[in-house]
Amino acid sequence: MRKTMTLSIILAAALGCSALALAGPGGQDFGGGPGFHGGHGHHGGGMMLLKGVNLTDAQKASIKQIVQQSFTQLKPQFEAVRQQRQAFEALSPSASGYQAAAASLAQAEANLTSARVTARAAVTAQIYNNVLTSTQQSQVTANKAAFEARKAQWQQFKASHPASSSTSSTPGQ
Repeated sequence: MRKTMTLSIILAAALGCSALALAGPGGQDFGGGPGFHGGHGHHGGGMMLLKGVNLTDAQKASIKQIVQQSFTQLKPQFEAVRQQRQAFEALSPSASGYQAAAASLAQAEANLTSARVTARAAVTAQIYNNVLTSTQQSQVTANKAAFEARKAQWQQFKASHPASSSTSSTPGQ
Protein backbone atom coordinates (compact mmCIF):
# COMPACT_ATOMS: atom_id res chain seq x y z
CA MET A 1 0.00 0.00 0.00
CA ARG A 2 2.74 2.45 0.95
CA LYS A 3 4.70 1.74 -2.25
CA THR A 4 1.55 2.24 -4.31
CA MET A 5 0.77 5.52 -2.55
CA THR A 6 4.33 6.78 -2.93
CA LEU A 7 4.39 5.75 -6.57
CA SER A 8 1.11 7.58 -7.16
CA ILE A 9 2.46 10.74 -5.59
CA ILE A 10 5.70 10.59 -7.56
CA LEU A 11 3.89 9.88 -10.82
CA ALA A 12 1.51 12.77 -10.23
CA ALA A 13 4.44 15.07 -9.60
CA ALA A 14 6.40 13.72 -12.56
CA LEU A 15 3.55 14.02 -15.00
CA GLY A 16 2.55 17.37 -13.63
CA CYS A 17 -0.73 19.00 -14.23
CA SER A 18 -1.86 21.91 -16.23
CA ALA A 19 -0.69 25.35 -15.28
CA LEU A 20 -4.34 26.20 -15.72
CA ALA A 21 -4.99 24.76 -12.28
CA LEU A 22 -3.72 28.06 -10.90
CA ALA A 23 -6.73 29.85 -12.29
CA GLY A 24 -8.93 28.73 -9.40
CA PRO A 25 -9.66 30.71 -6.25
CA GLY A 26 -6.59 31.75 -4.31
CA GLY A 27 -4.25 30.70 -7.07
CA GLN A 28 -1.91 33.59 -6.40
CA ASP A 29 0.41 31.81 -3.96
CA PHE A 30 3.06 30.55 -6.36
CA GLY A 31 5.31 29.33 -3.56
CA GLY A 32 3.35 26.12 -3.13
CA GLY A 33 1.42 27.23 -0.06
CA PRO A 34 -2.33 27.17 0.58
CA GLY A 35 -4.37 27.98 -2.48
CA PHE A 36 -1.56 27.09 -4.87
CA HIS A 37 -3.57 24.28 -6.41
CA GLY A 38 -6.52 26.45 -7.28
CA GLY A 39 -8.84 24.02 -5.54
CA HIS A 40 -8.18 21.27 -8.09
CA GLY A 41 -6.14 18.93 -5.88
CA HIS A 42 -3.13 18.78 -8.19
CA HIS A 43 0.51 19.52 -7.54
CA GLY A 44 0.88 22.53 -9.82
CA GLY A 45 2.90 20.89 -12.58
CA GLY A 46 5.28 23.29 -14.28
CA MET A 47 4.41 26.04 -11.84
CA MET A 48 6.19 24.11 -9.08
CA LEU A 49 9.40 25.08 -10.86
CA LEU A 50 8.68 28.66 -9.78
CA LYS A 51 9.06 27.69 -6.12
CA GLY A 52 12.07 29.46 -4.67
CA VAL A 53 12.27 31.95 -7.55
CA ASN A 54 11.28 34.88 -5.27
CA LEU A 55 8.61 36.41 -7.46
CA THR A 56 7.56 39.97 -6.76
CA ASP A 57 3.93 40.73 -6.07
CA ALA A 58 3.69 42.33 -9.52
CA GLN A 59 5.09 39.17 -11.13
CA LYS A 60 2.64 37.00 -9.19
CA ALA A 61 -0.24 39.20 -10.34
CA SER A 62 1.00 39.07 -13.93
CA ILE A 63 1.32 35.28 -13.84
CA LYS A 64 -2.12 34.93 -12.31
CA GLN A 65 -3.58 37.12 -15.06
CA ILE A 66 -1.86 35.10 -17.81
CA VAL A 67 -3.06 31.81 -16.35
CA GLN A 68 -6.61 33.04 -15.78
CA GLN A 69 -6.82 34.39 -19.32
CA SER A 70 -5.75 31.03 -20.72
CA PHE A 71 -8.18 29.18 -18.47
CA THR A 72 -11.02 31.49 -19.52
CA GLN A 73 -10.28 30.77 -23.18
CA LEU A 74 -10.39 26.99 -22.62
CA LYS A 75 -13.31 26.92 -20.18
CA PRO A 76 -16.04 26.59 -22.85
CA GLN A 77 -14.24 23.60 -24.37
CA PHE A 78 -13.83 21.98 -20.93
CA GLU A 79 -17.53 22.51 -20.26
CA ALA A 80 -18.60 21.13 -23.66
CA VAL A 81 -16.56 17.96 -23.14
CA ARG A 82 -17.93 17.58 -19.61
CA GLN A 83 -21.49 17.80 -20.93
CA GLN A 84 -20.72 15.38 -23.76
CA ARG A 85 -19.20 12.94 -21.26
CA GLN A 86 -22.28 13.16 -19.04
CA ALA A 87 -24.57 12.53 -22.00
CA PHE A 88 -22.50 9.52 -23.05
CA GLU A 89 -22.49 8.08 -19.53
CA ALA A 90 -26.26 8.41 -19.44
CA LEU A 91 -26.60 6.24 -22.56
CA SER A 92 -27.28 2.56 -22.28
CA PRO A 93 -24.70 0.35 -24.02
CA SER A 94 -27.62 -1.09 -25.99
CA ALA A 95 -28.65 2.34 -27.33
CA SER A 96 -28.47 2.71 -31.11
CA GLY A 97 -25.95 5.58 -31.11
CA TYR A 98 -23.75 4.29 -28.29
CA GLN A 99 -20.64 3.53 -30.40
CA ALA A 100 -20.96 6.77 -32.36
CA ALA A 101 -21.29 8.72 -29.10
CA ALA A 102 -18.19 6.96 -27.76
CA ALA A 103 -16.21 7.86 -30.87
CA SER A 104 -17.42 11.46 -30.73
CA LEU A 105 -16.48 11.75 -27.05
CA ALA A 106 -13.05 10.27 -27.73
CA GLN A 107 -12.46 12.85 -30.46
CA ALA A 108 -13.65 15.69 -28.24
CA GLU A 109 -11.34 14.50 -25.43
CA ALA A 110 -8.41 14.34 -27.87
CA ASN A 111 -9.13 17.85 -29.14
CA LEU A 112 -9.35 19.16 -25.57
CA THR A 113 -6.07 17.50 -24.62
CA SER A 114 -4.37 19.04 -27.63
CA ALA A 115 -5.75 22.48 -26.80
CA ARG A 116 -4.78 22.13 -23.12
CA VAL A 117 -1.19 21.09 -23.90
CA THR A 118 -0.81 23.88 -26.45
CA ALA A 119 -2.26 26.44 -24.01
CA ARG A 120 0.03 25.23 -21.22
CA ALA A 121 3.06 25.66 -23.49
CA ALA A 122 1.91 29.16 -24.45
CA VAL A 123 1.40 30.12 -20.80
CA THR A 124 4.79 28.74 -19.81
CA ALA A 125 6.54 30.56 -22.64
CA GLN A 126 4.74 33.81 -21.90
CA ILE A 127 5.66 33.64 -18.20
CA TYR A 128 9.25 32.63 -18.89
CA ASN A 129 9.89 35.20 -21.63
CA ASN A 130 7.77 38.15 -20.47
CA VAL A 131 7.59 37.96 -16.67
CA LEU A 132 10.75 36.35 -15.29
CA THR A 133 14.09 38.12 -15.07
CA SER A 134 17.20 36.41 -16.46
CA THR A 135 18.22 35.48 -12.90
CA GLN A 136 14.81 33.92 -12.28
CA GLN A 137 15.00 32.08 -15.61
CA SER A 138 18.32 30.58 -14.47
CA GLN A 139 16.69 29.52 -11.19
CA VAL A 140 13.83 27.85 -13.08
CA THR A 141 16.39 25.99 -15.21
CA ALA A 142 18.19 24.85 -12.04
CA ASN A 143 14.87 23.79 -10.46
CA LYS A 144 14.03 21.75 -13.55
CA ALA A 145 17.45 20.05 -13.53
CA ALA A 146 17.06 19.23 -9.83
CA PHE A 147 13.59 17.79 -10.47
CA GLU A 148 14.87 15.63 -13.32
CA ALA A 149 17.72 14.38 -11.11
CA ARG A 150 15.24 13.43 -8.36
CA LYS A 151 13.04 11.70 -10.93
CA ALA A 152 16.02 9.72 -12.28
CA GLN A 153 17.00 8.78 -8.74
CA TRP A 154 13.45 7.57 -8.10
CA GLN A 155 13.48 5.52 -11.31
CA GLN A 156 16.77 3.95 -10.27
CA PHE A 157 15.36 3.16 -6.82
CA LYS A 158 12.25 1.55 -8.35
CA ALA A 159 14.41 -0.58 -10.64
CA SER A 160 16.49 -1.86 -7.75
CA HIS A 161 13.45 -2.44 -5.48
CA PRO A 162 10.73 -4.12 -7.57
CA ALA A 163 7.28 -4.16 -6.04
CA SER A 164 6.23 -7.45 -4.51
CA SER A 165 3.70 -9.44 -6.49
CA SER A 166 0.01 -8.97 -5.77
CA THR A 167 -0.62 -12.29 -4.05
CA SER A 168 -2.61 -10.89 -1.17
CA SER A 169 -5.95 -12.58 -0.73
CA THR A 170 -9.11 -10.64 -1.24
CA PRO A 171 -12.20 -11.17 0.89
CA GLY A 172 -14.52 -13.77 -0.46
CA GLN A 173 -11.90 -15.86 -2.25
